[in-house]
Amino acid sequence: VIHTSSILRLSEDLPLVIEVVDTAEHLEAVLPEVDRLMKGGLITMEKVRVLRYAPDEKG
Repeated sequence: VIHTSSILRLSEDLPLVIEVVDTAEHLEAVLPEVDRLMKGGLITMEKVRVLRYAPDEKG
C-alpha cells in the first residue's frame, strides 16, 4: 500500500506497508534478517483471524 497526498508527488521516500501472514515460528525465524535490512521503520506482529482461505487453482 502506497499513500501520497498527490498522485503527481511520487518520490522514493513514500510510506510502505508490507504484510505477511504465516505461523509465528516462521515469522520469528526471518525476523532477524528483516531487522538487519531495515534502516528505519516499524515492525508489528499481530494475531489475525482468517475469515476465508482459498488456494489458487494451481495449488
